[in-house]
Amino acid sequence: MPMFKLPLSGDVTQSINPWTAIFSPTGGQWSLVNIIIGQSSAPQIEADVLTDVAGYGKQLGRIGDAVKVLLKHLPKDSRLTPEERAAIQAFEQMFSDIEAVKRRRRCEGSTS
Repeated sequence: MPMFKLPLSGDVTQSINPWTAIFSPTGGQWSLVNIIIGQSSAPQIEADVLTDVAGYGKQLGRIGDAVKVLLKHLPKDSRLTPEERAAIQAFEQMFSDIEAVKRRRRCEGSTS
């Protein structure tokens, strides 16, 4: 899972080395926002997807929308185990909670 840190958000590690700061063209960390993608078998592809296609939130939102459509067409009498039903209920609850956050944020944005 990627780590997203804003400036002054804590948990910062930075090596203070005056020689690096003076003599290295990339001696410091100069961006305001840093995203650490973490372990990836193809980090450049992942970075390109994030910048050119969609961020993680948008990707997960689209997957959630597709799963919601599939669940809508799942026969009510399908033979699911209790664990499978619990997984679906957990997904539906998470999706509902996400929608509530989106609605709340839209309302907050419209009152500003």
